[in-house]
Amino acid sequence: MTASHSVFCDDYDPNSLSISEASQRILLAMSPPQGVEWVSVRNSLGRILANDLVAPHDVPAHRNSAMDGYAFRWQDLHDQKHETRVHLKLVGVSAAGHPFQGHIPPMAAVRIMTGAVVPDDADTVIMQERVTPEQSKGQITFNADAIPALGSNIRLPGEDLKAQVLALPAGRLMRPADIGLAASLGLAEVPVRPKLRVAFFSTGDELCSLGQTSKVGQILDSNRYTLFGMLEKMNVEWHDLGVVKDSPEALEEAFQRASQCAEVIISSGGVSVGDADFVRSILDRLGRTVFWKIAIKPGRPFAYGQFTGDKHFFGLPGNPVAVMVTFYQIVRPALMRLQGRHPLPSPLLLQAQTLTSLKKMPGRFEFQRGVLSRTEQGDWQVNATGEQGSGMLSSMSLANCFIRLPESSGKIEAGAWVEVEPFDEAL
Repeated sequence: MTASHSVFCDDYDPNSLSISEASQRILLAMSPPQGVEWVSVRNSLGRILANDLVAPHDVPAHRNSAMDGYAFRWQDLHDQKHETRVHLKLVGVSAAGHPFQGHIPPMAAVRIMTGAVVPDDADTVIMQERVTPEQSKGQITFNADAIPALGSNIRLPGEDLKAQVLALPAGRLMRPADIGLAASLGLAEVPVRPKLRVAFFSTGDELCSLGQTSKVGQILDSNRYTLFGMLEKMNVEWHDLGVVKDSPEALEEAFQRASQCAEVIISSGGVSVGDADFVRSILDRLGRTVFWKIAIKPGRPFAYGQFTGDKHFFGLPGNPVAVMVTFYQIVRPALMRLQGRHPLPSPLLLQAQTLTSLKKMPGRFEFQRGVLSRTEQGDWQVNATGEQGSGMLSSMSLANCFIRLPESSGKIEAGAWVEVEPFDEAL
């Protein structure tokens, strides 16, 4: 008979959900938004597209040159017997925005600039570096062996996008290339989802905000600032409700204020075993508790609940590292779903060789902090940032990745291969 987790895993808690189950439950509860807001294409950066964008015309709309050179009829050179040098009469110029208007006679060429319209009579462009202009003779010459293939250096209509094809799908996070693409379609405004509204606060009599005079036993609140940074990067409309005292009345008042200005409420602290009773009772009175505690480290005291009016509550632990781990691993994907982002991006996971041994007990999925780098041979390697205490925010500041250690694993020896998840900033 094999030993149960409860015998050998002192990190095991039978009342904790696995991170995969907790994440699945939360994502299933998230309803994507339905509203539409029209914004200028420049203001769409970082927003989520509400509708598909379809190309109204070919991009590019006409044949144009891929480089500076000379446009000519390819067949002319193969209908003529010539020596080792080709001679073409220069009959005009086609510049970007100023196309050549005339006719190209046989054995003639037009000077053409990158992006300029290719004349109807021409079908090939030779790059200028292969050509010798002879201005006094009004012609150009080049070696016969430099004749490019038919159609060379010409961009065709619709080569980038054909008319009526899908250019950008609904649910797309608009990136710099996307706003440029929208501009190439002639779209001055694009439809996006309204910004998700998120309210957050910290709880605890021991907390002191920046600018306040701390009392004996108080500590500066850092959680609201890391939450601000993470939410700001997600381009949400955030509301910082400050520090809430450890009392049922103060907490209920904070929940009421938050639910009036936001669709999502995030708290840090107040969800550990010792504080859970009144938090849960308030949450159940104003809505309902879906679950409490997940089997990860750091971050076990994590709560998810719902308020009346389709509002969502995430109760994060009080320790600074646990706040960031639970936000990145659980809260951020849920907020993306509520923003209307589709499909949700999967984290980039790499295999790296650990240069240090990693302490761990079986029973919880653990996210340790590491510094990811590459060897001269191109292999990934990772170094732990040192002590992994959930209150050591410096371990997150030093790190550029999470070292992901599954529930079943114990201590990891140096030299072993582990799974790592690079931070966005490291990519």
